[in-house]
Amino acid sequence: MSHHAPDLDFLPLNLAILTVSDSRTAENDASGDLLAERATAAGHQVVAREICSDNRYLLRAVFSHWIADAEVQVVISTGGTGVTGRDNTPEALMPLLDKEIAGFGELFRSLSFGEIGASTIQSRTLAGMANATLLFCLPGSTGACRTAWDGILGPQLDRRTQPCNFAQLIERFSER
Repeated sequence: MSHHAPDLDFLPLNLAILTVSDSRTAENDASGDLLAERATAAGHQVVAREICSDNRYLLRAVFSHWIADAEVQVVISTGGTGVTGRDNTPEALMPLLDKEIAGFGELFRSLSFGEIGASTIQSRTLAGMANATLLFCLPGSTGACRTAWDGILGPQLDRRTQPCNFAQLIERFSER
């Protein structure tokens, strides 16, 4: 089990949050709000936030912009991970990845199974890295975002989480 190392200081990270939706606005983006609130409450900085329609080419443009921005260390998207014809977030992101973090989707579905049962199979959550930027694609529901943040992202984006976490490795992502 993981634990916090009391001798390490918290390292705030710069996050960008992307809501993938044809219907949400800044006024009703509950999932984006939850992620932004959780991130800032943890001590991170939300340096960019956007809502984009579920069009794989528009999504690629937003992801590419943030991947190229040295200020953005972590991108979290919410929405577009289901199985309908309009769900394109994984297809938009996959060609941009340098590395996939396969265990993220597996762990998310394992946690989610306890909450929604076999319906979790319809979630195509995805994580990876590109240009030393961590990228996470979450489902659009507020419950799924809460599960992902509380069970995976919160601990993994905190360098005090031991025995290992993404935050402690972030400076090494650009090693060649």
